[in-house]
Amino acid sequence: QVQLVESGGGLVQPGESLTLSCAAPRLVFNSHRMGWYRQAPGDRRELVADTNSFEDTNYADSAKGRFTISRDNAKNTVYLHMNSLKPEDTAVYYCNAWSYDTRGRRSDYWGQGTQVTVSS
Repeated sequence: QVQLVESGGGLVQPGESLTLSCAAPRLVFNSHRMGWYRQAPGDRRELVADTNSFEDTNYADSAKGRFTISRDNAKNTVYLHMNSLKPEDTAVYYCNAWSYDTRGRRSDYWGQGTQVTVSS
């Protein structure tokens, strides 16, 4: 069974940095696009950033210039490096992995979520 295990969340002050990690030991890692989503209370889950094994990356406008997504294919791990954090970045962050099967159907895996709180 595929599991995505997140770590690295916590409480930080505005302007500080935080790095999230997501390990997927049983995933065929190179075949999946890996990403980070977040969901604040009362809001919809939204994409923060994602990347494939060719390092083709995609960022939400709110993340551009502050966040960097990276992946270590040898470790089956994806990271989200977050700099200059703002209170509006406060949310539960979820790791996501997806791919298309041989019939063209998308399948998604999700982590359990890790809380990031930015507050003074």
